[in-house]
Amino acid sequence: MGLLRVRIGGGFFMNVKKLISRVIVYFLVIIGSISFILPFLWTVSTAFKPDEQIFLFPPKWIPEPPTLIHFKEVFEFVPFGLLYKNTVVLTLLNIAGTLFSCPLAAYAFAKLKWPGRNVLFLITLATMMLPHQVTMIPQFLIFRRLGWLNTMLPLWLPSFFGNAFNIFLLRQFFLTLPKELDDAARIDGCSFFGIFWRINLPLIIPAITTVTIFTFMGTWNNFIGPLIYVRSYNAMPLSLGLRMFQEAYSAEWGALMAASLMMILPVIIVFFLLQRYFVQGISLTGLKG
Repeated sequence: MGLLRVRIGGGFFMNVKKLISRVIVYFLVIIGSISFILPFLWTVSTAFKPDEQIFLFPPKWIPEPPTLIHFKEVFEFVPFGLLYKNTVVLTLLNIAGTLFSCPLAAYAFAKLKWPGRNVLFLITLATMMLPHQVTMIPQFLIFRRLGWLNTMLPLWLPSFFGNAFNIFLLRQFFLTLPKELDDAARIDGCSFFGIFWRINLPLIIPAITTVTIFTFMGTWNNFIGPLIYVRSYNAMPLSLGLRMFQEAYSAEWGALMAASLMMILPVIIVFFLLQRYFVQGISLTGLKG
């Protein structure tokens, strides 16, 4: 009986310790989530507030009444529609270039056997070690010699020549696919490209979705590239346009929050719509090296 009581008591205290540790973890996660979401909620609130309610103390979180005047001001102060169109065009072109070049290169590194494959793959990975600051000036000189400054070409054309991280990510997925699928297709007379297009590519949709999300977010939020190559509104994306808007109209807090909200909203929507594929793509990467 004494031994039974000790076991029951020990189990009870173990359950209590697990419960307490779980409560602490949940509490920290909730606090962290609130700290991250508060700035976004303040941005949304300020974008719909009348000017006289923006600096009230204590702050008023719910506008009374909500107004759309700040969204109208954004389009009056800068050509926001043109900036939005440029950003969408750049994003689509970068996604198209990435999905054209990276799967082909990754498939060649993973499935095809050719002289120097491993060496070239190591060189490709080595390019990830170079900081962007190292290649910034040579790239600028090349694009200036080509006459591409103040155009969108330097912001999307390099995506058609691959990206080391995306190639590595997709290669790891291709390596997880059974080799027997390729052998069976080859026996049936399927070409190398046919095996890639009809069999392998549909099986790595989670990885393709992950690469698409990375490319979308990287292009949509890219600031340093447009800052270097673009000077006029005709080729300027939202990231640089928002910065110029902030410098010119820093006192217009309502309009600034409205412009910020319109910029970050597509990123949030895309991420939540594709979140399941994104998490699946990251979790399955690297199962086989």
